[in-house]
Amino acid sequence: MNIAEQRVVSIHYEVKDEDGVVVDSSEGREPLVYLHGHKNIIPGLEKALDGLDVGEAFDVTVTPEEAYGDYQDGLVQSVPKDAFQGVEKVEEGMVFTAQTQGGPLQVTVTQVEDDTVTVDGNHPLAGKSLSFKGEVAEVREATAEELEHGHVHDES
Repeated sequence: MNIAEQRVVSIHYEVKDEDGVVVDSSEGREPLVYLHGHKNIIPGLEKALDGLDVGEAFDVTVTPEEAYGDYQDGLVQSVPKDAFQGVEKVEEGMVFTAQTQGGPLQVTVTQVEDDTVTVDGNHPLAGKSLSFKGEVAEVREATAEELEHGHVHDES
C-alpha cells in the first residue's frame, strides 16, 4: 500500500539542519506516525512522501517555505523584565507562552539585560532548509474516527 491522502503513515527518519547537525531522529524510538493529507507534518516532507510504498527510502531537502517558514525579525522583541512576574530568574533559553492578539505564541528568551528581556517568537528551525532521510515503515487505511478528528489515535 502506498502513501496517499487519508492514510496513516509510519516513517523512520533523521532530519538535519543546513549545517548537517541532526535536529531530530526516530533512531531508538518508535517511528513517527501521522495522518497523511491533514497537515500533521511539515508540507514539504508530506509532499515528498506522497506515493511512496512501504519499505521505500526517502532523501529530501525541504526549503524554509515548505518547513517552518522564513525567519521573521518582527517576532523578536524586547520586553520589560517585570513582564515575567512570578518567575524567580529569567535566563537565556527559557521558553514561555506569550498571549498575543493572534493568540498564544511560544517565545524563547535570547538575551537578558538589567531591565529588559529579548524574546524570539520564531520556531527554532524557521529560516532553515531541512534534510530528511528515512524509510516508510507502514501504511494503513485510517479509521473513521481518525479521519473525523484529523489525526492518528493511539492503538494501544
